[in-house]
This record gives sequence, structure tokens and C-alpha cells, in this order.
Amino acid sequence: MKTDRKKKIKVPLTVEQKIKRRTFISFGAFAALGGGAVAGWKWLLDAPEEVPGLTGGTRAPLRRALNKTELFFRNFFSNKHLVKTYPIEKAARNPRVNSLIGIEDDENFEVNSWKLQVKIQNQKSHYITIEEIKTLPKTEIVYDFKCVEGWDEIQHWAGVKLSDFLTHFKLEDQAQKQYMGLETPNGAYYVGLERDSILHPQTILAYEMNGKPISIEHGAPLRLIVPVKYGIKNLKRIGTMSFSNSRPKDYWAEQGYDYYSGL
Repeated sequence: MKTDRKKKIKVPLTVEQKIKRRTFISFGAFAALGGGAVAGWKWLLDAPEEVPGLTGGTRAPLRRALNKTELFFRNFFSNKHLVKTYPIEKAARNPRVNSLIGIEDDENFEVNSWKLQVKIQNQKSHYITIEEIKTLPKTEIVYDFKCVEGWDEIQHWAGVKLSDFLTHFKLEDQAQKQYMGLETPNGAYYVGLERDSILHPQTILAYEMNGKPISIEHGAPLRLIVPVKYGIKNLKRIGTMSFSNSRPKDYWAEQGYDYYSGL
């Protein structure tokens, strides 16, 4: 004997009910993600600080993440990859002055008395004048200078390719080392650069800006322009240059920033 079974009939949701359900799901997902983000941020804030050394000023997990990121990008770095360049007319007429660390007390700095000191282990330092540097072939670049603070500006620089400089002054053997260290004459500001960036074809030792000698506040008479790095690596007024197979000290890395600071 057959029994009748009542079939359940689904009542379609109204538009208002659909909106309420989607809103509930969205708010639930947002709350879960927000809660996770807050918990993660609190975990990072409560994490121990890194042991001060070549780097410092940040939490240990964040430093480990920065170091892993550096390794990832260095594996894909190639000197065949060039930054975008622009016509000269696109360059800022009055380039921004963002920091005077290392040159702030040098208002009476004598450009004509400046010499670049190249330190070589177990040898006497070499001293090179700006006139000697200017005898080398000049290279110009107009590119988008980028700052870690978030601003950028198209700027026009000219000088000698760092790779040409190293060859001319017979420093090729030194350039085979993994790192270069640069410091201002007073030693107050300093950066460390890995070999790939040093030898990048767009990296120059600049002595001109917008076709004129670099101004005092922009690092006269000689500064570094390394387009594949953020501005914090573009040291003003180079006083000393050194080479090593271990990382040199770096001013902003000691303050908690990324040592690599690549773009």
C-alpha cells in the first residue's frame, strides 16, 4: 500500500532577504579577517626585538621576513633589467632635498679640497680628485627617483658609470668582492651595497644635476645614484669607498629598515 509523502517546497528568498544574508556573510568575513589582522599585529608587537648588529631597531620576525624577501629578489636580479628612463624635459627643475644626514654641518664645505678616499685592505688608501673622475666618459640618466617615504620624482643626473670608474682606477679585483661600503667624509652617514647593484649599468657616481655641478645640499661634489635602489642608498657626498666579502654597516638598516632596499 502506497503512502503519500508531502514534498517540501523551497520558498525562494526575497531580494531583501538575499541582501541581508550577503551582508551578514560579508560582515562575518570582515570581522574574522580583522580579528586575525589585529591578533597578528599584536603578536608582532609582542615579539622580541632583533639583536642589534648590522641591522637593528625592529622585531625579530619582521627582520627574518625582510631577509627572506631580499634573498628572493636577489635570485631574480639581473643587470640586463634597466629602470625606465625619460626625456630630459620631464626632469624636475628644482629636485627635492629630502635629507641632510651626514652633510648637515657642511655649509662651508670646500668642494675644491675634496678627495675620494678608496680604502684597500692591507694597502695604502688611494685618493682621487673630482677632476680625475671628470676625465672619464660621462653618462647621463633621467629616471624616477623613489623614496621609502612614498614620494618619487623624475630627476636628471650625470657622472661616470661606477663600473667604468672601477676599471679605470684598476679596482676590478676589489669589485669582485661581494660588497662595497660608502661613507660621507665625516662618517655620519654610510651605506652597504651588494656587488650586483655596484656593477649595474645605470649606477653612476654623479657630479652633475640638471646639467650643472651638484649643489651642496644634493651632495657635492660627488654622490651615488643607484636607480635600482630606494633613495636611502643613494649616498650624498661620498668621502670613502671600501670593499669586503661581508656586509658593511648601513645607517638605515641600523634604524630598522630593510638592508637591501631594492626596487
